[in-house]
Amino acid sequence: MVPKIVNIDLPKSWAELTDAQLYYVYNLLAENLSGAQIKTYCLFLWAKIKIVCRYGDGYLLRKGKLEFYASAPIIHDAIHALDYIEDIARPMPVRISTIKKHKALDAQFIGVPFERFLYIDNLYQGYLHSQQHSLLDEMGNLLYDAENLSLNRAEKMNVFYWWMALKDMFNARFPNFFVPVQGDDQNLMGNAKPISRQLQEAMDAQIRALTKGDITKEREVLAMDTWRALTELDALAKESEEIRRKYGTH
Repeated sequence: MVPKIVNIDLPKSWAELTDAQLYYVYNLLAENLSGAQIKTYCLFLWAKIKIVCRYGDGYLLRKGKLEFYASAPIIHDAIHALDYIEDIARPMPVRISTIKKHKALDAQFIGVPFERFLYIDNLYQGYLHSQQHSLLDEMGNLLYDAENLSLNRAEKMNVFYWWMALKDMFNARFPNFFVPVQGDDQNLMGNAKPISRQLQEAMDAQIRALTKGDITKEREVLAMDTWRALTELDALAKESEEIRRKYGTH
């Protein structure tokens, strides 16, 4: 068989994926398939390649009117163009832009009130602790500014991975504030304070830090842009750590 060159055009990053492509990826992720399986499915669908039949050690494929042979190693090499799909901690958060005619908030939470960030992050932490899928629905209602929005499994995956990527970005952007808790792994397992109380205390502490104890400023703080609030909290955390290092804890 004469070798043929087949040109295919694939999205090069998460940021290039359309809503339809995101739905497809999140449905595959919900199936708990391997990374190689997911990339192979995406390769064939997005490149518009169909399998005609098995042929020797490979496959006879069709793209448009062109038929060609590809061995298993060739297909394996081709899916590397989609390796980024396995990197959920992508540089920038992405999300399905519209669900059931409800438009999503800004992917990076630019211009979103701090109060909404706090509520959604509490729901996210609660989901990590309980695995209750209803919490993802609640997150979806806030992220898509909707009421009683019931998410399918792809949309729930979208909500979860959007928020995880957003938190990864904030962890890198505000390293002084988002510091992992050391030696406190037992807290979420019921051996210390209940998770709901921990989350409430954490939220109260953030608000107190921004209001500096002045309760009359609470509404103003909650209405702040999320990025502005986190910038201030990061600066306060840095100052606190510098004082601790200079003078100690006593």
